[in-house]
Amino acid sequence: MQKSSQASPTSIAAAQQTSRRGLLLAPVVIFVGLVSMFAFALHKGDPSKLPSALVGRAAPPLALAPLEGLVGDGGQPVPGIEANAFKTGGVSVVNFWASWCVPCVQEHPLLVRLAERADVTLYGVNHKDQAVNARRFLGRYGNPFKAVGVDANGRAAVDWGVYGMPETFIVDGRGIIVYKHVGQLTPAALEGNIIPAIRAAAKGQ
Repeated sequence: MQKSSQASPTSIAAAQQTSRRGLLLAPVVIFVGLVSMFAFALHKGDPSKLPSALVGRAAPPLALAPLEGLVGDGGQPVPGIEANAFKTGGVSVVNFWASWCVPCVQEHPLLVRLAERADVTLYGVNHKDQAVNARRFLGRYGNPFKAVGVDANGRAAVDWGVYGMPETFIVDGRGIIVYKHVGQLTPAALEGNIIPAIRAAAKGQ
């Protein structure tokens, strides 16, 4: 007798259950894969290799209010960040930071050194901070930023794909993000990655 080619109700139900289980597990597998990739990059000491969908694309607009009460050496208020700040023709460095961030303290002298270069402008994005603490931070460690914008609710960090404080971006004169460094800047990262990326961005103008 020839066997029927139709699947039994039991086998159909089993197949559907397996398919549903696969759909439920897919997000978990993807999440574990991403976490493993991030952990691997951090373990290798090169967090800048974490993926960023923004590199090579236009920088998301930053229209951020100034840090309340922050003044420069001449007593003039330090401005916030305007939406068109990164399309002036020069290379910009955008640093996300906060006074409560210990790695921000450790990397800050490198930003002060970087600000002494004539071929780059630094912008600071103060993330979910108290104004008095942020002012005290810059008063103690120095203010390397031409402008400081306040990201009070963290929206700017989300738009820029920031994983955590600190993070640093290099933006060319057309407003394109050309490099991203995740985590604390180090002397090796500054000399080996950041400065070469700034030079390359300047040549590409």
